[in-house]
Amino acid sequence: MAVIDPRSGSVIETVMNPIRPRVFQCLHRTSVLLRRGSSQDVTAAESRSVQPVLLVSRLYQPSNLRDMGPDTQGEMTCKSQRLMQQAGLIHPSNPGCYYYLPAMVRSMEKLMRVIDQEMLMIGGQKLDMPSLCSAELWKTSQRWDLMGKELLRLKDRHQRDYCLAPTHEEAVTTLVAHQTSPSYRQLPLLLYQITRKFRDELKPKFGLLRGREFYMKDMYSFDASEESAYQTYESVCEAYARLFNRLGLRCVQVQADTGNIGGKLSHEFQLPAEIGEDRFLVCGSCSFSANVETVLSDRSGCPQCKTGTLVESKGIEVGHTFYLGKKYSRVFNATFSNAQGKPVVAEMGCYGLGVTRIAAAAIEVMSTKEEIRWPGLIAPYQVCVLPPKKGSKQDKAAVLAEELLRTLGETLPGLRGEVVLDDRTQMTIGKRLKDASKLGYPYVVVVGNGALEEIPIFEVICQQTGETMFLSKDGLLDLLGRVESI
Repeated sequence: MAVIDPRSGSVIETVMNPIRPRVFQCLHRTSVLLRRGSSQDVTAAESRSVQPVLLVSRLYQPSNLRDMGPDTQGEMTCKSQRLMQQAGLIHPSNPGCYYYLPAMVRSMEKLMRVIDQEMLMIGGQKLDMPSLCSAELWKTSQRWDLMGKELLRLKDRHQRDYCLAPTHEEAVTTLVAHQTSPSYRQLPLLLYQITRKFRDELKPKFGLLRGREFYMKDMYSFDASEESAYQTYESVCEAYARLFNRLGLRCVQVQADTGNIGGKLSHEFQLPAEIGEDRFLVCGSCSFSANVETVLSDRSGCPQCKTGTLVESKGIEVGHTFYLGKKYSRVFNATFSNAQGKPVVAEMGCYGLGVTRIAAAAIEVMSTKEEIRWPGLIAPYQVCVLPPKKGSKQDKAAVLAEELLRTLGETLPGLRGEVVLDDRTQMTIGKRLKDASKLGYPYVVVVGNGALEEIPIFEVICQQTGETMFLSKDGLLDLLGRVESI
């Protein structure tokens, strides 16, 4: 039977596999609907009948990319870096910079949507600021020299100085300052972005945990008073805590140094990990926790409750919050009109989340030595279906696998686009199951002998828990219907 390329409509192969012709008929039908022209030509019934079927053989997820040179590969310095490169999630381009391959992009886009949800809940408004920033802004804040060699600097053809921004305090404050002074009734104003950042690391390492180019969420708040600024600060910290709880990451909020960003108050969100470069202390008797850099006295006794013992841990910093006060708003004249109509300098805060670092850190702490494990919400795909090997006595189960895919798409709309079919039926189920375990699909459904029973039974492996279940179709639909997708 001929298989049609859904993009060109040409014959690309002839296949005897009972699954793939029907799968590609679905894909071809999708392309036909798209080629009809406007959406008005496509009926609602036709639209609902087309379910996306994703085939493992068609996914660009190479695990054996050719090394691009000794300077780009670097050393495999941690588990997450090794697993992500072996699985075809990332590939090095030059020191501290990576290609993000399709499965990794899907995961990061999901993480960004979770972040967007939490920022929206506290009144955040999303924008996008230039990565290329004028040196004049940074000289005005006196950080042009303070940032040192980590700031990536360049000149344009007119010999004007610029930098690739690692953070945007200067840019966002200038933006607000150039607008007509907002009323105090419009505050707090919370502006955030998710974008690439740049830092000229002396020695990039640990893959995405410490790179020269990375994705970051940075939010900046403007408030009418110090009291309201602290309230905003607390609301953002609570949003961060909710975010990490949703991801299943047990982060610790610790007191931290304000560093070259400055301000009056700072906290880090640390994910405990042996590979972590930060060290923090936690009291076993009270709520005190702090980066070791901020504890100048005896590091064994708690400075807060005086009786508890401090325990030191290593951590990966995945988030950082700062109460800036008027450090930048005064310099750039970012003001608002108070109740008397007079201009008043705004109180500011800034709040960062390392998007790529969160994804890599999650893989670092959740994965086994040889198999990736994701936070369920941000796994690239939620379900992988394994039909039997081609030519086996279970060929009839292959048809059931296709029917199962159709049922999942029609019954569980939340899983549309989240189910992949491992159509590499020239391989044994065992080999494909091993690949699925390495890639970390949260749920793997094996369509084997049990599916041929009078009441079909499917083997379901829950990767996060390691549990294997044997479920009827109704039981499988009930299980997958409770899967949270984003």
